[in-house]
Amino acid sequence: MKVQNNILLIMSCKKYKSKAQKQIDGWLSKLSNKIIYFHVLGDVNLNKDFMFDYKNKKLYIKVEDDYNSLPKKVIRAYLAILNTFDFKYIFKTDDDQMINDVKILEIIINVLDKSNPKKHYGGNLVEVPIPYLSEYYRIHPELPKNLIIQKTSYCNGRFYFLSRESIEILSYKQLLIENEYLEDYAIGLNLPSFLKNNLLNLTTEKFFFDQP
Repeated sequence: MKVQNNILLIMSCKKYKSKAQKQIDGWLSKLSNKIIYFHVLGDVNLNKDFMFDYKNKKLYIKVEDDYNSLPKKVIRAYLAILNTFDFKYIFKTDDDQMINDVKILEIIINVLDKSNPKKHYGGNLVEVPIPYLSEYYRIHPELPKNLIIQKTSYCNGRFYFLSRESIEILSYKQLLIENEYLEDYAIGLNLPSFLKNNLLNLTTEKFFFDQP
């Protein structure tokens, strides 16, 4: 296995290639050597479950390259990392995200390295105290209109991280995650509460912002 403590996965798609390129030309060019990244894309024509393009820093997953397949793309990307790398943390963000100061990632890594007990999950925490009917289809019309969000807590998909231990447990819940429509919610819903007890709550909107 390849040894790499920290890996950043950026969910992308062929449709938004230009957004990914803006990241590559911008903040990704300034990443610390403590972390590597891959843009994650779907390709149903792959002859295997996943394929790394190390030269171009891309990870292809055998899945549809559309919004509703995002939970499948995410969990399968995590499994690809689990089967390829000896790592401590996966950091996840999207191809429409920019960062005010890329040094924040190194700061987070340093905090995680010093944390005792170890932190297994972190990001901008969203609490769902009671089940409700999602209206996210108003933003993404391809989503079902009868989507129920169950009581749980999860970190917003703009940016979050998971430990290797968390990924190992989520690997046993792959089908449950793939049956959901919202990937950040699906991850939090299926992550056991004991891995959230020492969560690192980050105000991600202070350093991440959407591309125009």
